[in-house]
Amino acid sequence: MKKRKLKIFSFFSGSGFLDLGFEMNGFEIQFVNEFHPAFMNAYQYSREKMGLSKPIYGYFQGDINEFLMSKKNEIEEWIRQAREDGSLVGFIGGPPCPDFSIAGKNRGREGDNGKLSLSYTNLIIQMKPDFFLFENVKGLWKTARHRAFYEELKENIQEAGFTTTERLTNALEYGAPQDRDRILLFGVQKNVIGKKSLEEFPWEKYQKYSVEQTKKLPWPNTNAFVRDSVTICPSGIPKELTVQYWFEKNDVANHPNENDYFQPRSGLVRMQTIEEGDVSKKSYKRLHRWRYSPTVAYGNNEVHLHPYKERRISAAEAMSLQTLPKTFELPKDMTLTDKFKTIGNGVPYLLSCGIARTIYDFLLE
Repeated sequence: MKKRKLKIFSFFSGSGFLDLGFEMNGFEIQFVNEFHPAFMNAYQYSREKMGLSKPIYGYFQGDINEFLMSKKNEIEEWIRQAREDGSLVGFIGGPPCPDFSIAGKNRGREGDNGKLSLSYTNLIIQMKPDFFLFENVKGLWKTARHRAFYEELKENIQEAGFTTTERLTNALEYGAPQDRDRILLFGVQKNVIGKKSLEEFPWEKYQKYSVEQTKKLPWPNTNAFVRDSVTICPSGIPKELTVQYWFEKNDVANHPNENDYFQPRSGLVRMQTIEEGDVSKKSYKRLHRWRYSPTVAYGNNEVHLHPYKERRISAAEAMSLQTLPKTFELPKDMTLTDKFKTIGNGVPYLLSCGIARTIYDFLLE
């Protein structure tokens, strides 16, 4: 029996890290919506470079709220067409999260970004895709005042005929070398899964590591910064969860974005005094080559320094820590600010792959 196709309408797509994980694991990207022009341009650029086809219903650079108003009929028609061959249609998206981030603005539901979470869930309720994924920072789920808003969104979705399951997931679990928590909410229309229950959703099916056990391993702490030093990987730790492993795997020294990094206007002397592995400070954090990275995010004056170079990490290095394929690149004319913002906003590719495979198996097995 021929398997049904799984077709994706993507929102808040950024430069496409989440989408790429789904596309490489059995899903078809049919439509892409991103508000920020530079991110949308980067999405199209990277797809071209990787030889991926254009989504059937194209790209829309603009506000998601247009699909609740002036473009409502248009997207309804696309969804109808996409289902004509018996396919299931899914929405995936991670609304911008600074309003729920502990390190960000923390304005919650009243912030401009907070309101976009409501827009996304309203779109799910109105358009009734067969399934959806909602991704956001753990602050939306962990912080009491934001949690009430999250529960309200979830309740609205459930009342519209969806059954849901959620999990606080860490990128380390899927083999990405960074300590990054995200809340994932997966929902399916009740009539799509029949007798299946989301209580059986196998969140851990493709996880490689336990966060708790991984953090207990004998990771190196700090050592003196020595420019261009060479050291060997200590025993007792998984090398594939280290910064250096991914620098080498993605051949970052020869990547088109390797020279894309901010030059220090001042503070070079200060930079040299920070030990390799010292990530205790709010701003200047020097990564350790034989350890995983803190969350790859560069807002609020957070600066990540190269383990053994007198500089910040490059865009190529940051993308390797997001576990993107080494063939993924950002446009040369994209500003450094936009490059690091889109990298920091993105979902680690291996996390996306793991979740996509889990959803695929659940829906089609």
